[in-house]
Amino acid sequence: MTFLPPAAGPITAAERRARIQALAARLTAEGTAALLLGPTASLRYYTGLDWHPSERLTGALIHADGRVEYVCPGFELDKVAGLTAASNAIAGDILTWEEEESPYVLTAGRLPEGGVLAVDDQAATFIWLGLSRALGAERVIDGGPLILAQRSLKSPAEIALLTRAKAITLEVQRRTRRWLKAGVRTSEVMAFIDAEHRALGGEGGSWFCLVSFGDDTCLPHGGEGDRALQADDVVLIDTGTLVDGYHSDITRTYVFGEPTDDFRRVWMHEKEAQARAFAAARIGAPCHSVDDAARGYLTGLGYGPDYRLPGLPHRTGHGIGLDIHEAPNLVRGDATPLAPGMCFSNEPMLVIPGRFGVRLEDHFYMTESGPVWFTEPSHSLDDPFGEGASA
Repeated sequence: MTFLPPAAGPITAAERRARIQALAARLTAEGTAALLLGPTASLRYYTGLDWHPSERLTGALIHADGRVEYVCPGFELDKVAGLTAASNAIAGDILTWEEEESPYVLTAGRLPEGGVLAVDDQAATFIWLGLSRALGAERVIDGGPLILAQRSLKSPAEIALLTRAKAITLEVQRRTRRWLKAGVRTSEVMAFIDAEHRALGGEGGSWFCLVSFGDDTCLPHGGEGDRALQADDVVLIDTGTLVDGYHSDITRTYVFGEPTDDFRRVWMHEKEAQARAFAAARIGAPCHSVDDAARGYLTGLGYGPDYRLPGLPHRTGHGIGLDIHEAPNLVRGDATPLAPGMCFSNEPMLVIPGRFGVRLEDHFYMTESGPVWFTEPSHSLDDPFGEGASA
C-alpha cells in the first residue's frame, strides 16, 4: 500500500502579518513599546526567519505600531537578508552591529524614551542581562505571556502541518515494527527511522529518536548503550519529524515476540489511562484535569501515588507546535483553561522499575466540541497499528 500523508501548505506571509498585528495590539494595550525575539521558534512564528542560537544576538524587534526590525551582527547582514527573502519572511529594516559594539545598546536606542521592552522568554540569559544593563532592569519584562497567548492556539494551517507530520511518523512507526529483526541494534533502528521519515517528506528523525529494548524501556528517555534486540524484548520507540518547522512526537510500545501476562496487563492499564486523559479534555477545564484523570485512574489500581514508581513518573502531556515541548502542559498545577486550537501529547507512561516501561503517545487538538486525535491510538498490544492478524 502506498502511503500518502495529508497535504499541508506552508504558513503564509499573510498569516504571519496577522500574528504581528495581534501582538502589536496587545503591546499597545499593555503600554509596552516592543517585543524582542531571540533566535527561537518564536522568531520563526512571527517573522518566518529561522536562525540558529549562538553567542551573538540575532533576532527581531516587533514594535507596538507593528513595525519589524531585525538585529544581527554586521557580517551576517547578507545572510539574514537572503534568508528573509528566500523564506518569504516578513519585511523589515535590518539593524547591524560590529564586533566591538553592543547589540543591546543598539536595541535600546530603537525604543521611545522610557519605553518598556518585553523579551522572548526563550531567549538566552545573556540576552536578558545585556538588555537589563542597557535599559535598566525595570524596563525589561517577560514577553512569555504575550507569546504564549498566541502560540498556544494553533490556526487551521498549523493544525494541517501538525497533522501531516504526525501521519508521517505514525507510518514510520508501522514500517519500523515490520522491519525489526533479532540482533538489530538501536543505532540501526534509528538510522532506518531517519531514512523513512525523509522518504515520506519529513525533515529527518535522527535528531529526535529514542529506541529502547528490554529493561532499558524503564528509563523514560532510554538507555545509553547500543543494545541488540533479542527475542521477547519489550520495544519502545519514541520519535518524530518536522514539516515546515512543526513537530510530530509519537511513541509505541510492544513486544518483539510473546508478551508475558504481566506485561499485557500493564499495557492495558497504560492504554486505558491514555483514553481517560483524552476523555477528560474539555473546553474550559484546567489543563491539570487531564493529568488528574490519568493519574487518578492509575492510583486507584495501586500505582504511585503521585510520581512514585511503579507508576507514572512524569506529566501526562505537553503542548506541541514549532517546539516539541511547549506550554501549556497537562500536568498538576497548570490551571490554564483548555481552549480551541490547543495541541497536546497524551502519554501517561507506566514504569515498572527493573523490568519494563510502557508509553503510548499520541496527540490531540482541542475544538469547540472537545478533543480530536491527530493519530489513532494503538489498536491493541498484538496489533498496535490495526493491520489485522496477517500483519
